[in-house]
Amino acid sequence: MDITLLIPFVEITLAGAIINASVHFVPVGGAPAAMATSTGIGTGTTQLAAGAGFTGLMAAATIAAQSGVNIFNPIHWAIILLSGAVGSMIMLGLTMLMGQLIYVFGIGVVPAADKCEKDPITGDYQKSYITPGTTGHAVPTVCFISGLIGAALGGLGGALAYAALIQLGFSPEVAGITAVGFFFMNAVLASYNIGGTIEGFHDPKFKKIPNGIIASFIASLLTGIIVVLMALGIN
Repeated sequence: MDITLLIPFVEITLAGAIINASVHFVPVGGAPAAMATSTGIGTGTTQLAAGAGFTGLMAAATIAAQSGVNIFNPIHWAIILLSGAVGSMIMLGLTMLMGQLIYVFGIGVVPAADKCEKDPITGDYQKSYITPGTTGHAVPTVCFISGLIGAALGGLGGALAYAALIQLGFSPEVAGITAVGFFFMNAVLASYNIGGTIEGFHDPKFKKIPNGIIASFIASLLTGIIVVLMALGIN
């Protein structure tokens, strides 16, 4: 395979694995969290991952579209990926912060994780603040940090996929649409692997992450073959 096709192919394959891994870091509480009866953000895995990923994609696309930016320049390429990661972190960080304010001052619960006796980062005790019959509340520090890590990885993966598609010769519009679909595919695979809610890297479900990465690696490998064949048709 030509090196100009091989590099984007490898980037797409790696991007899928990174996106899948990122989802496992995001504190997803689902419907129970929406009622403050579970730790995490009150929405689904795919929605949160997609929201952070889309923001990262838009940030990366904005930088890539700037005058003088060359996607094949290693420094510019790195800046594009970094912008995707930072954009995604800002989006998810603000989401968790606003949710936290509502949980604490609107509902009146204390942020507490159910999957650990003490917060691994602050050392604060958690269990005594959990209301009986619930599985935690809001977004404690460990969940917030884990979410930021997940957002950075998600934005990085999304930006990497977008950059690879641009390098293959796709127009920015087609690359953006394809990258969004690619992100959704891997986010859904991660969602199936998690099977419900997850608090972050301290949650026992996080140990399932290798299975998700392998699944996304294979799916992204097949996707990479398809987009390379499409690129050959374009060029």
